[in-house]
Amino acid sequence: MASKEGKRDLADDSSTAASTTAPRETGAGTATTHDVKSASHASGGRGLGTLDALLEECGRLHGHMCAGQLLGARMAVVGCREVGIEDPRGADRKKLVVWVEIDRCMADAVGAVTGVRLGKRSLKYFDYGKVAATFLNTETNMAVRVVALEESRALADARHLEIESKKERQFKTYREASDEELFKVERVAVEYKETDAPGRPLSRVRCARCGEGVNDGREVRGGDGLTLCRPCASGGYYRRL
Repeated sequence: MASKEGKRDLADDSSTAASTTAPRETGAGTATTHDVKSASHASGGRGLGTLDALLEECGRLHGHMCAGQLLGARMAVVGCREVGIEDPRGADRKKLVVWVEIDRCMADAVGAVTGVRLGKRSLKYFDYGKVAATFLNTETNMAVRVVALEESRALADARHLEIESKKERQFKTYREASDEELFKVERVAVEYKETDAPGRPLSRVRCARCGEGVNDGREVRGGDGLTLCRPCASGGYYRRL
């Protein structure tokens, strides 16, 4: 479970929650106003606004609108509601940390809706390949993991066979379906240390092998007692030529 000792202030970010008039292309047609759910049905938080407005922001940041963006936006709304975050981009912006488990459209939507950012350390990424995210309220230590149900894909096919395009079937269904039809929500405990929290780095060491700096306790101790960065200790995603 997260420790209150690990909670530090997020830097203010005045660039979030900007309004936009960019069109919301679904990749399989354009969303129309009557398709959009109201805030009372889909947002669950007074500071989040309507789903229509959230999708505008998602499209602006991601570059287009698609079913994955819609699913991610609704996932973010559910996650914030479940941990008691009403205004993630405003009054509650220093209370929310989110872990995403995939690097696809859904992750951008979560960032757009909540305002969390990798560079602000309020967004964490684990490459599990799952359409899932965990939301932590650092003030209450409450955390939930929200997972998109595999059944939601079949639901789109079953509910709107009259729509030829698979993308449009998914988009329409993801607007209409209940939270329970789209997501599994589970209470979880997360490992969240002081060195994971937003704010200035708490430590910095130099790798004994490559000489590069390592922040916030991400170094490891080698078998020979040397302080190493993780790539030097156990290999990384890159290979020096």
